[in-house]
Amino acid sequence: MVGEKVNFAIVGQGHIGKRHAQMITNNHEGNLMAICDLKKEDELSLPQYHAPLFSSIEEMLEQNPEIDIVVIATPNGTHASLAIIALNAKKHIVIEKPMALSKAEGEKVISTALQVNRQVFIVMQNRYSPPSAWLKEIVEAKKLGQIYMVQINCYWNRDNRYYKQPTWKGSKDMDGGTLFTQFSHFIDIMYWLFGDIKNIKASLFDFNHKDSTEFEDSGIVHFEFESGGAGSLNFSTAVWNTNFESSMTIIGEKGTVKVGGQYMDKVEYCHVEGYEMPKLKPVNAPNDYGQYKGSAANHHFIVENVIDTLKGRKTMTTNMMEGLKVVEIIENIYKSV
Repeated sequence: MVGEKVNFAIVGQGHIGKRHAQMITNNHEGNLMAICDLKKEDELSLPQYHAPLFSSIEEMLEQNPEIDIVVIATPNGTHASLAIIALNAKKHIVIEKPMALSKAEGEKVISTALQVNRQVFIVMQNRYSPPSAWLKEIVEAKKLGQIYMVQINCYWNRDNRYYKQPTWKGSKDMDGGTLFTQFSHFIDIMYWLFGDIKNIKASLFDFNHKDSTEFEDSGIVHFEFESGGAGSLNFSTAVWNTNFESSMTIIGEKGTVKVGGQYMDKVEYCHVEGYEMPKLKPVNAPNDYGQYKGSAANHHFIVENVIDTLKGRKTMTTNMMEGLKVVEIIENIYKSV
């Protein structure tokens, strides 16, 4: 594959599927070979990709044997089953978060990938954010010493502009829950930095989404880290009108840091023994969906990492075992209620 273009196909042409298509098209080593969606072309408002549209993944794979990697950007509840179809066709996979809606589903994806010897990339775009990369650096270097407490706050707006009917968003079987769709990438950052959690105690609430979702819009979660220290996660999509903040405060033996802002995009506090805060690279703007916004638009980094990994230049940023672990943590939070 060295020197050749990597042939991509995308299943799902909503906001994120189109974002992937744009990033693949913009990459000189990427080639968008085909796209797939249940909707017809005139319903999708497709940009000019010059890639044929298929209505089924099976037909797309059958007619395009040169596809190297399939991006799954469909409703959450279909991620695992579509990934298994593509893996059985001997394709590498990129799965948008979450990898699956249960640990059992995720394990089937991993088992299939190992049987056919193919790579599974999980989209966790916050790892590419400069503040997140900086946190990883100082935690790994033990700059904070022993970790005492970690507090994660995710306060977003997701109202009827987002849960506009008819949609899969808000349904238990296709969406899965607020932690799966909205905040799994923040749980990923927590796991990436500190590892697994135990002794979980969660309380869930549904304040203003009773008519738009089949699950909670807010929650308070307390836990301990297997590696030591305590943590809490407070989350809500009931914030009025616009996103408020996504933040992580870490209190350690040798100092305290806080990364905050609407999208965990600013270092708001850093007071660490014998340490001077470096100047970080600027953060990308958030994904803009018109009337609501999401996390930083880092999908071009994901496409770069996929190509670099398949060409043997780098290792993948988020592997399938880490993707499975995030699903398991979310499942355990919901089970603890």
